[in-house]
Amino acid sequence: MNKITGAVAQLYSLFEKAVSYLQSPLLLFVRLYWGWQFFQAGLGKLKDIGKVVDFFTTLNIPFPAFNAHMVASLECVGGILLFLGLGSRIIALPLTVNMLVAYITADREALLSFFSDPDKFSAAAPYTFFFASLLILIFGPGRISLDSVIAYLRKKRVNPPIVAQGRV
Repeated sequence: MNKITGAVAQLYSLFEKAVSYLQSPLLLFVRLYWGWQFFQAGLGKLKDIGKVVDFFTTLNIPFPAFNAHMVASLECVGGILLFLGLGSRIIALPLTVNMLVAYITADREALLSFFSDPDKFSAAAPYTFFFASLLILIFGPGRISLDSVIAYLRKKRVNPPIVAQGRV
C-alpha cells in the first residue's frame, strides 16, 4: 500500500510540475487579450467622452465629466500597462476597483445576483474585465512580462556574479 501511495504522490507531483509550466503562458494570454480590451474600451470612451459623461449622469455618478475622463484614461493607460506586463499588479488594483464600481453603478442587479443567479452575474459586461484584472492582481503578470525582466535585472544588479580573480 505504501508503494501505491508513494507512486500516486510522485505521479501527482510530476503532473503538478508539468501543469505549472502553463501558468505564465496563461497569464500572458490574459494580459495580452484583456489588456488590449481595456485599452480599446478606454480609447472608445475617450473618443466619445460626451456619451460617457451623459451615461455617468444618468447613473447619478458624482462629477460625471471628471469621472468619465478618469475611467476612460485608467482603462486606456491601464490596458497598455497590462498588455506590456509593466506595473501589472499596481495597475490591476485600480482596474479591479473600476470594474467593481461598474458592477455597483451600472449592473447592480447582476452583482446582487452573485449567489442567487450566478449566470446573470457572469453575463454582465464588467465580469470578464473584473475577473481578468483580479487574476493579474492576485497571481501577478507571470514570467513573460516586463515586470519579470525588470525584477531579473534588479536582482542581477544587486547580486553581481562573483568573478574568480587570477593572481599575477
